[in-house]
Amino acid sequence: MKISEITQAIEAFAPLSLQEDYDNAGIQVGNLNDEITGVLLCTDVREEIIDEAIERGANLIISHHPLIFHGLKKIAGNSYIERIVARAIKNDITIYAAHTNMDSAQGGVNFKIAQKLWLDNVQVLDPQPQQAGYEGTSGLGVIGDIPPTPAMQFLQHVKDTFEVSTLRYCGDTNRTVSRIALCGGAGAFLVKKAVELNADLFITADMKYHDFFGLENRIIIADIGHYESEHFTKEIFYEIITKKNPNFAVDFAKNEKNQIKYL
Repeated sequence: MKISEITQAIEAFAPLSLQEDYDNAGIQVGNLNDEITGVLLCTDVREEIIDEAIERGANLIISHHPLIFHGLKKIAGNSYIERIVARAIKNDITIYAAHTNMDSAQGGVNFKIAQKLWLDNVQVLDPQPQQAGYEGTSGLGVIGDIPPTPAMQFLQHVKDTFEVSTLRYCGDTNRTVSRIALCGGAGAFLVKKAVELNADLFITADMKYHDFFGLENRIIIADIGHYESEHFTKEIFYEIITKKNPNFAVDFAKNEKNQIKYL
């Protein structure tokens, strides 16, 4: 099987046309015409992920976050990006990313988060105009329902599910919640949308200090961390690839970890 067969399956699920203007989803390094020897799935491509791919004999790395966001003027080993690109080329490893296109796709990142939190009646929080040739409803964030649950009990469920060591939140937690909105990654821009749709609680990451202020009397806001909110994205890749070829060797990177530490 060629690498292009896998990337085409991913792009059928999450077309590159869904990505944000600033993004750089798609092939990062390598040759789509190479025959696959193995696939390694991760959230971020780090040097230890390249080590693992070489050790496993995998020549395709699929990540959520792109390795390359901006143009490289040289590849001289002066940054981890340059070193990864050089080693990938030297070892015939292709690196591919599905980022904001996977965030916006029907059944993508935010739907996976909703599934992990047992949300029902899940819909896109901020739908985008229908794209020609794309059957799903695309857009960022989702909103759904749970049975009425004490707010702190649900926040503990979120903390446990996403293995969050530190969960930041604000708002009145002395009540029950039943309408939950969320956006994996940096989603502060969707707080007002969540309020408009009568969400009791909004889950996201990368909230700045002042992002918490102003709406705390109308909604509970919870920041669970960027990596923590998106690390289940690997499961979507796995499902797409194994549906394409159930007998193919696909592995989750064992050496992946959140680079951000907490005391």
